[in-house]
Amino acid sequence: MNFDGILFFPVTPFGTTGAVDHDLLAQHVTAGVDAGAGGVFPACGTGEYHALSATEAAAVVRTAVDAVGGRVPVVAGSGGTLGHALEVARAAADAGADALLVLPPYLVGGTQAGLVAYVEAIAAASDLPVVIYHRGNAQYSVDSVRRLAANPKVVGFKDGVGDLAVAQLVVRAVAETGRTDFAFFNGLLTAELTQAAYRGVGIPLYSSAAFAMIPDVANAYYRAYIEGDDARRNAILDGFYTPLVALRDETPGFGVSLIKAGLRLGGLPVGGVRAPLVDPTPAQEARLAEILEAGRALL
Repeated sequence: MNFDGILFFPVTPFGTTGAVDHDLLAQHVTAGVDAGAGGVFPACGTGEYHALSATEAAAVVRTAVDAVGGRVPVVAGSGGTLGHALEVARAAADAGADALLVLPPYLVGGTQAGLVAYVEAIAAASDLPVVIYHRGNAQYSVDSVRRLAANPKVVGFKDGVGDLAVAQLVVRAVAETGRTDFAFFNGLLTAELTQAAYRGVGIPLYSSAAFAMIPDVANAYYRAYIEGDDARRNAILDGFYTPLVALRDETPGFGVSLIKAGLRLGGLPVGGVRAPLVDPTPAQEARLAEILEAGRALL
């Protein structure tokens, strides 16, 4: 499974009744792939996996698969309570997804052996390969990743912790296994701020929530990153991503809420976020509009 480009995490649109709006979702996913996404990750963090039922998650994945039409890989979210994760994993396989992103388990923390068993159970639930997400209460030791990399169905590692020393050791540990088909992603919030450092430890891929709402700016950053144009990359960081992160950090959960707000400002009525997330205030939304305008001015 190869990725070439920004990893796109679409939002899950909700209509006026609160139900998933699949027509808008298909439009949103199609626009992202047309804009050059290297992979689509529906019903994951930005897609509010935490707030979707298993039935809703399965339907979201099916809509995304249909919209992508085989142009790029589709990686569906699976995590939370183990029973829910297994049900979602099987449904994602039935829907035609290419792989699963294993999100952290619900609430409880476990030992490293328990985390490995959690991933192995999800991997065994379907024929799909899995990517492990190193974040929150699912922080895998280097030895655990080495053990999981011995399973050919485990094909990737997404880092959401930000410890570059551990990330470097994970990259080297997987290399020692001889795996050449293992993908590494930077999955920190607003990953553009840290991606230059991640590339230095052997993690060239990153997920971009900003791509979901303003793909032209995200693509401009990506081109500068790929071409090694640090002056251009830093100008976009200073003019767009830094103020966006400052606004994001004001309220927990704004990593998702601002993306939906940005899409609404751009004319796509994706609705608000589900509890426990909250939408931005009118004043915060006005500041977001200014940040988006400043980002486009950089183009």
